[in-house]
Amino acid sequence: MQKTIIIAIGGNSLIQDKNRQTIKDQWDCVAKTCCAIAEMYDPQDRLVITHGNGPQVGFILLRSEYCKDILHTIPLDICGADTQGSIGYQIQQCLQNEFNKRGVEKDITTVITQVIVDKDDPGFTEPTKPIGMFYNKDETTKLQNEHGWQMVEDANRGYRRVVASPKPREIIQANSVSKILGMGNVVIACGGGGIPVVKDENGALHCREAVIDKDLASALLAATIKSDIFIISTAVEKVAIHFSTPQQQELDNVTVKELKSYIEEGHFAPGSMLPKIQAAIEYLENGGKKVIITTPDCLAEAIRGNTGTHIVND
Repeated sequence: MQKTIIIAIGGNSLIQDKNRQTIKDQWDCVAKTCCAIAEMYDPQDRLVITHGNGPQVGFILLRSEYCKDILHTIPLDICGADTQGSIGYQIQQCLQNEFNKRGVEKDITTVITQVIVDKDDPGFTEPTKPIGMFYNKDETTKLQNEHGWQMVEDANRGYRRVVASPKPREIIQANSVSKILGMGNVVIACGGGGIPVVKDENGALHCREAVIDKDLASALLAATIKSDIFIISTAVEKVAIHFSTPQQQELDNVTVKELKSYIEEGHFAPGSMLPKIQAAIEYLENGGKKVIITTPDCLAEAIRGNTGTHIVND
């Protein structure tokens, strides 16, 4: 039976670590991820790939700041559009190469995706979304002083810049994604969570300076196109409670009700695992069937049910 699968690949699928961030390093990392996706993929299924762009947007903004006395600066919406194109291109080429090795005849299409947000969303006044690379305390102080960035500690790995992160309300290109899937193509969409826009009283769209959470946007797209499986690829093979403590417990199979109780108990870090768990819950509560969370390397085994955290409704 044909299934529709959405896989949201995270930053570790694009940049391995802070010592390997060059364009060549990114190509190598994307190629490895696409190999894992191709190994997982059944050509009879319909596949959508979404991706993050936090480090890449951070690089563009940093270059922009350093060059502001020479060239105009670059707003966040253009950064989002640029990285949807560049990362989409990398995924297209690497996945096409993997398909060719396996004799899979599939076209791959990248869709520059806009996402409607509420102009009055509290995210605009309370920036929470980490973007860019991690910095130590001294680097953070320098960036705050020189560029006026808002910085927060992120998951005990250092400090990152935070920007507005409104909740996604509607995927404008969702119908286009469905049509392209119907043609038999693999689709890359909602890169970086999509470009945030608001709609005025006349129906015209206007960009907003923000970054939408990639996993929440992916969950909305998955629910909108009625995906059968929503996969969140991240840095850990399984979700865990009591993470990084002697009491750590990995979760194999879990329900929405159980996850909500774990959230109340504070098991998932904001800016790290918590948004992924919230995205899984939103997808399932909006008609979704199943969520899998695992690493890129474990995708094939996870979809067979042999690893990963599998989440279903109550």
